Amino acid sequence: MEPDLETWISIGISLLALSISGATAWLTLFKKGKLLMTQPTSIFFGPDGGFFESTRNKVYLRTLLYSSSRKGQVIESMHVTLERGETKQNFSIWVHGGQKGDLYRGSGLFVTHEGVTFNHHFLLPPDGSDFKFLAGNYTLKVFAKLVSEPKPTQLFSIPLIVTESQAEELKQKQAGLFFDWGPDQGNYYSHIDIKSEPDFDQFIELMANKEIQPTQKTRG
Repeated sequence: MEPDLETWISIGISLLALSISGATAWLTLFKKGKLLMTQPTSIFFGPDGGFFESTRNKVYLRTLLYSSSRKGQVIESMHVTLERGETKQNFSIWVHGGQKGDLYRGSGLFVTHEGVTFNHHFLLPPDGSDFKFLAGNYTLKVFAKLVSEPKPTQLFSIPLIVTESQAEELKQKQAGLFFDWGPDQGNYYSHIDIKSEPDFDQFIELMANKEIQPTQKTRG
C-alpha cells in the first residue's frame, strides 16, 4: 500500500526539520569561520608611557575583533608590522586593555561572534632596537596567530602618511601622532599631541603628602 498524501507531507516536514537542525548544528558547533576586525577608530604612533616610563616608540590602535561564525576564535598572539619603502619593522610585544585603563600582556584572547573591543598596544621587541617615525608613506599591517593555525593571519592593512612637519615634531620626547578615522570621508585625520611633563617638585610633594596623611589619622 502506497503512502497517502498526509504521510508524504509528514515525511517532508520531518526531513526539513532534520535539515534545519543539521544546518544549525553546523553553523554553531562545526563551522570554523574567520577572525575579523573592524576599521580601527584610532591609531597612535609615539612613545610608550610618559614620565618615569619607557619612551621607546610603539603603535597603538583600538578596534573590535569578532568571529564570522558562532564558534569563537582563540587568539594566541598578535603583532603589527610597519612598512615605509624598503624599511619594515615588527612590533611584536602585544598588550591589551579596556576602558578602565587596566593593561595585560597578551597571552591568549577568546573572541566571540558578538565581538570584543580592546585597546591594543604593540611594542618593540626587547633587543635594543628602536624605530623612528620618519616622514613618508606607511603601511600598517595587523596580524593574529590563532591556536589552530600554523602561521599568523593578516587581519588588516592600513595606509598612513607621516608628513615632514609631523616627523620633526615627533622628535620631541612627549610627542605622539594620532590618526582618527573619519567614516564620512573614509580616511584618517592625523594630528600631533604633545604631552606636558608634570612638575617634578609637585610630584614629590604629592607623594610625600600621601605617605603623611595615614600617619596623621592614626595618631588622631
